[in-house]
Amino acid sequence: MRLYGCFGTANFGNFGDQITNSMKQLLSILFLGVSISLGAQDITGQWNGLLKVQGMQIRLVFHIDKKDAGFTGTMDSPDQGAKGIPLSSVQFESPKLTLRLDAAQIEYTGELKDDQVTGTFKQAGLSLPMDLKREAIEKPVVRRPQEPVKPYPYVAEEVVFENPKGNNKLAGTLTLPKKEGKFPAVILISGSGPQNRDEELLGHKPFLVIADYLTRNGIAVLRYDDRGNGQSTGDFKSATTADFATDAGAALAYLKTRKEIDPKKIGLCGHSEGGVIAPIVAAGNKSVGFIILLAGTGIPGDQLLLMQQELVGKANGMPEEDLAITRKLNSEAFELIKKINEPVVLKDSLQFFLKKIMKENPTMDRPKGMTDDQLIAQQMETLINPWVLYFLRYDPFPALTKVRCPVLALNGEKDLQVPPKENLAAIEKALKKARNKHVTIREFSGLNHLFQQCTTGSPDEYAGIEQTISPEVLKVISDWIQGL
Repeated sequence: MRLYGCFGTANFGNFGDQITNSMKQLLSILFLGVSISLGAQDITGQWNGLLKVQGMQIRLVFHIDKKDAGFTGTMDSPDQGAKGIPLSSVQFESPKLTLRLDAAQIEYTGELKDDQVTGTFKQAGLSLPMDLKREAIEKPVVRRPQEPVKPYPYVAEEVVFENPKGNNKLAGTLTLPKKEGKFPAVILISGSGPQNRDEELLGHKPFLVIADYLTRNGIAVLRYDDRGNGQSTGDFKSATTADFATDAGAALAYLKTRKEIDPKKIGLCGHSEGGVIAPIVAAGNKSVGFIILLAGTGIPGDQLLLMQQELVGKANGMPEEDLAITRKLNSEAFELIKKINEPVVLKDSLQFFLKKIMKENPTMDRPKGMTDDQLIAQQMETLINPWVLYFLRYDPFPALTKVRCPVLALNGEKDLQVPPKENLAAIEKALKKARNKHVTIREFSGLNHLFQQCTTGSPDEYAGIEQTISPEVLKVISDWIQGL
């Protein structure tokens, strides 16, 4: 699920998800500049660093070359799949090295001695030690005890199916029990942001763990790469929740062609945004046997994101005054987006609104080195995005009122991305209006948005928790399907 940010916030894709907190900001590094003055020691070559925060480790690699006019370089973030990011701004007054990424409020300072830089990484009030060395750093070993190990006691088949509505192909894995018969089946639908078939993020593979558990218990599972990701084709960047719903519909059509699958017992299990998609498909397709909503939302997109910002902000120590200002400004921006559908008019209105804010708040924190026009352009790029526009305007309530098949809706009590009490109440209200008699709703104590046992529920904790998904949740899902 994305955590969406506008004023004073940054974005995180996955689960994705888009987040404003120390860990998520680290995951959304886009640029890091280096400009270096000559010193007695050699700063050129490859430098390797390892950030450690909340149990997560991120490798950063800097490549610095000497040119006639000074120095140039690039940055890699291997654990984020980023490579060759151009470096643009740095100071080196031997032995002191300072790297800055003003747009993300990042600063690294250190001292070069004996071919090693000892220093500190800072971002938005967070300060972490990070040393740079010449030697390559191996990928940290992350312990994930729930991940299955081959050989599996079931069949895992690589499959490809077409989505005629999207003119794309989806690649995935279908796991089937080895015994003979026609099996109930579940299609796993990922949360927001570009996801692979395992919904992999921060070292976790939730869909791999879910598929393994269910298939061991006699339930077939289809999971697939999001369009434009992994081995699936299509354009992810221009797609909306409605487009992703056609991909899930194509997965349903594919499973109905498989002889091993009971066509009357094919269900959809969506996590986060996937839990918005499942009711869309079920509302328009009577062949959906059941749906499972794992922190799927029943709250309008704009309201959900405002709640999300406030809960995560509080968890990360954001002052109440800043929270109030952020909520006010974002509420006004979201209201414009909901009211104005004509693209040109909306763009002009948002630009006018943002310029007004900059003018009225001259003391507001700006990223160092960024002009107001550059900051406005950055915010506009975030807001005028097909997915964002659709999500902010979308209310899941009407689709839920048309769902007649059995529904299992689950939330973690400490979920800060989809607040459980408000969310489950909204889902229950919609399903009552649908006169759906086959509804099970449950809130799990001590679980976060990923259904992990946690301390605070903050997204900062996700990577550091060994557990990928609570065994209790896995059992509830399996037992519920088998009881249909």
